[in-house]
Amino acid sequence: MGYALGLAQLGAKHPNAKAWKGEGPGVMEIVEDCRGDTYRAVYTVRFAEVVYVLHALRKKSKRGVKTPQTDVKLIKERLKRAQADYQSRGTP
Repeated sequence: MGYALGLAQLGAKHPNAKAWKGEGPGVMEIVEDCRGDTYRAVYTVRFAEVVYVLHALRKKSKRGVKTPQTDVKLIKERLKRAQADYQSRGTP
């Protein structure tokens, strides 16, 4: 996961990174399996020269692949905060 985020910082995309449904272009998800658990990180590359990691979580549900609504809401809120932070820094 760290390698995928490192590539994003350099302007590249890891082969396993995919668009995260729900927030449009520039919001990506990386999924990793480790020791029987599944982990996800959602990040955005919408802003020039900046990568914001919006959320990282361990998938807890044993059925279905859908992200829980509490996590979806948290990601949406953090995306808004990331945009406000980016704009407050005076970057175009």
